Amino acid sequence: MDFELSREHEEFRHVVRDFAAAHIAPYVAGWDRDHHFPVETIQAMGDLGLFGLTAPEEYGGAGADFTSLCVAIEELGRVDQSIGITLEAGVGLGINPILTFGSQQQKERWLPDLVAGRALAGFGLTEPGAGSDAGATTTRAVLDQHTWVINGSKQFITNSGSAITSLVTVTARTGEREGGRPEISAIIVPADTPGFVAERAYDKLGWHISDTHPLTFTDARVPEDHLLGERGRGYAQFLATLDDGRVAIAALAVGLIEGCLELCRAYAGERHTFGVPIGSKQGVAFQLADLAVMAAAGRALTYRAAAMKDAGRTGPEFTQAASIAKLYTSEAAVTATRVATQIFGGYGFMEEYPVARFYRDAKILEIGEGTSEVQRMLIARGLGLPVE
Repeated sequence: MDFELSREHEEFRHVVRDFAAAHIAPYVAGWDRDHHFPVETIQAMGDLGLFGLTAPEEYGGAGADFTSLCVAIEELGRVDQSIGITLEAGVGLGINPILTFGSQQQKERWLPDLVAGRALAGFGLTEPGAGSDAGATTTRAVLDQHTWVINGSKQFITNSGSAITSLVTVTARTGEREGGRPEISAIIVPADTPGFVAERAYDKLGWHISDTHPLTFTDARVPEDHLLGERGRGYAQFLATLDDGRVAIAALAVGLIEGCLELCRAYAGERHTFGVPIGSKQGVAFQLADLAVMAAAGRALTYRAAAMKDAGRTGPEFTQAASIAKLYTSEAAVTATRVATQIFGGYGFMEEYPVARFYRDAKILEIGEGTSEVQRMLIARGLGLPVE
């Protein structure tokens, strides 16, 4: 099966690449240093149509395929991972749950601004005691006279406290099933809801430009019709959302590997030792060859999974393909940034060089949207192994 991108996809790639070169690359080092979230640039991405790529035209979107979104994320990730994850989370965790599971009224109310990039949305799943074990959610929502009353906390939530955040969809216990298992539902909480607070932004190792906050809910009240999809289906909705997200994270990781390869190839031709370019040294040349292999393999795995999504093959085979792509590319990206930093030597340890930022940004790829351990567990289950 051929996973070469179409001419239209490649033309779109160049549009996003040109945008990133003009509107992101010249400023990203300063944004990273100052932990600045560039609202104007994010909204310019909306004007370019990036947030609405996969949304239907009736909500202002382009109605494009999932592969197009992966191309955009990959290209942004070549320049900066924080900007790439802002798009990935804005679409995958902000727009898609509403688009997939929302009522017509919810779609008409929230999607136009989200699709246009005028607003952002987050997805509140992770808690201090519930990450990979999402069933351990302790946030509760009680129905009181047609109003959900929410109490609890979330952590590590992307796009949840920016100046243009309009809502966060949160998972919460809304009851119990037979046998004492929790009933988990998803509820839309507008950003201006009394009792909902996006706490002070995290001081993170990487992704300094990305907007990430812990959230607290203290008797936060929203109307009953803010329930997203069916009551008690929040966990299943979350799992479906993550499958797509893992492929998108793989695209982000591929962009990082390609960014490292591009920087190292240029540096290996410019940097001379003992009278010759370091790229002529076998030790460096072989490392560059390894980066090229990582990029090629990562792209093949990522776009294979994206093609399955676009073909409607979203069952267990897609889940397996998404986990494989995410596991390989995220771990390869961590390796690629380590190799790149080594090739740059002492300069690679200096914040003025992009490889230092890439090195800091890479690690979270092995954690977010399902850790490497979770991916291995899912892949093993797909092989028929009874993994706990």
